Amino acid sequence: METYAAVLYYLAELLLGTAGFALLIAAWSATLALSYTPLVVPLLIGLLFGVAGLAHAEAGLARSLLGAPVRPARPATSGGFWQRGFRVLKARAFWKQQAHLLIAWPIALVPLALLSVALELVSLPIWYRWTDSSDVFGLFDVDTFVESLPLALVGLAGLVAIAHFLGPWTALSRRLAVGLLAADGKARSPRELRVLRLRSLTVGAVTATAVAILLVVTWALTNQGYFWPIWPLLSLALVVAIPGWVVLVLEHPLPRRLAGGSTWLAIQVGISVLITAFLVGVWAASTQGYFWPIWPALGLALADAVAAAVVFAHHQHRIEALETSRAGAVDAQETELRRIERDLHDGAQARLVALGMSLGMAEQHVGSDPEKVRELIAEARLGATEALAELRDLARGIHPPILTDRGLEAAVRALLIHSPITVSLSVDVPERPPAAVETATYFTVSEALANAIKHAGANRVEIRIAAVDGRLLAEVTDNGRGGADPAGSGLRGIRQRIEALDGTLRISSPEGGPTTVRAELSCAS
Repeated sequence: METYAAVLYYLAELLLGTAGFALLIAAWSATLALSYTPLVVPLLIGLLFGVAGLAHAEAGLARSLLGAPVRPARPATSGGFWQRGFRVLKARAFWKQQAHLLIAWPIALVPLALLSVALELVSLPIWYRWTDSSDVFGLFDVDTFVESLPLALVGLAGLVAIAHFLGPWTALSRRLAVGLLAADGKARSPRELRVLRLRSLTVGAVTATAVAILLVVTWALTNQGYFWPIWPLLSLALVVAIPGWVVLVLEHPLPRRLAGGSTWLAIQVGISVLITAFLVGVWAASTQGYFWPIWPALGLALADAVAAAVVFAHHQHRIEALETSRAGAVDAQETELRRIERDLHDGAQARLVALGMSLGMAEQHVGSDPEKVRELIAEARLGATEALAELRDLARGIHPPILTDRGLEAAVRALLIHSPITVSLSVDVPERPPAAVETATYFTVSEALANAIKHAGANRVEIRIAAVDGRLLAEVTDNGRGGADPAGSGLRGIRQRIEALDGTLRISSPEGGPTTVRAELSCAS
């Protein structure tokens, strides 16, 4: 039964893979052509849901026919108009599902092609009489029933071999379905993402090479006339070259350096060059008359020039914003130093002076009034305890020792020990981020929690901290009355601390609540 289920799976995958390939070619062609107009966002969202629909169909087939435990991630878009388009491009599930759609056709074609050949040979004694001589695959001359029997036996042996071959091939298909279609259980580290990118590129390149070889061999075994494989070969080259260029940009700094430090500009220019090369190849393989690729090439060059101007303007704006935020961070640091100096002068320093006076008076009464000495020593011990507590509180406000010793999760949990309201905490950070990022995240959570308790009147707070795609996200949501002032001293100081590290802080606090404080920082060291 498993063999029949696998055959049914590959038949269905052949249809879904063909539909997916057509969808990707058509949708990405339209998306690239309109990539510099507002229409690109609805096109990307439509492609997201189209790919997700086919992926859910593939996952259903894998569950029911292969027994694969796979549940795809549901497509999600949120945020502003342009932000939705960027979220589609940043979604790992979107790219993984496309990868499975691209490999579905060749993965299904291999066993089905072998099975088709074997069945054709097995049934040769029935249909050979309706074919011309030498018409069995263009290789064998079969004119009689007796001559067809050896080939039929070869077909039977092939069926037995295919039945054994389907076991490991189905296991590979099951692993691919789980690896590319299943929703991620947790965020991957940058190292894991790098390995996944390289592995996906390798699988795509090997698959495209295998399909290209199959097409060329098919052409060579047939009439060998017009070289029709040139058309799918051009498409396969483009399908492999675009992800290859994206991986090159992400893995090596030189393309980004040549593009002024912009990853997206480097990717866009490279894709423009690849599309131009593809169109030139189409022109060369067809009439070679009027050189029509010059017009789309000029259009892509103009779009790249506009994008370069936008990137330059954005960089200038970003530099000004960083200068402003870092100047604000310096001011905040000076204010914090003055507060620390005031707290030391009015608190611990005053208590230590009083402690010295008490010990001096005790020294004067050592021989004359032992009872007075005991009182003074007890008073000095109390003052020393209070001074030590104040110094510990002051140090904790500067940088809590537990944050250095045990990390972000332990430090945040220590904040919650004495919380008067219910707080739920979720932390998914596989590797410790840089110390500055960890500290900024801790104080963001601390300030948001303090505001929820003191000002928002909340009785429940949810804290979520996660590492996603090389960035650390911290989100604090309370069910209070809302109306938080982003310009308040506490939140303003947190914003300056976050932006000084080239991060972003978003605050949503409508009247009536809820209030959400979301910080996003790069984990790159």
